[in-house]
Amino acid sequence: MDLHDQLKNLFPDHEPEEEPKKNSDAPSYWLQDDPIICKYEKRKGKPITILEGYNGAESDFKKLAKDLKTFLGVGGSFKNDTIIIQGDYRDKIMAFLKENGFSVKRVGG
Repeated sequence: MDLHDQLKNLFPDHEPEEEPKKNSDAPSYWLQDDPIICKYEKRKGKPITILEGYNGAESDFKKLAKDLKTFLGVGGSFKNDTIIIQGDYRDKIMAFLKENGFSVKRVGG
């Protein structure tokens, strides 16, 4: 007897509510008019990609950072309103951001 059956025995008159299905293909970020700046640097001899200029809520910014790191399969961090991604992934990051409706400006090389 699983949990669903046990709950039905305890509460026979209860009808479970169906949860509305979410569209998991389209993550919802706050979009802005100004472009996000995507630049490349080397710190301690290692390449990094830096994203600046997002002026949405901090929770949206953290969600965007997490989704980017998951999409690329690399490490990174969120500090001082910037996203730092390990490695040079400017082209992939810009394509990802454009797919999600952002405008992106490439800075440097």
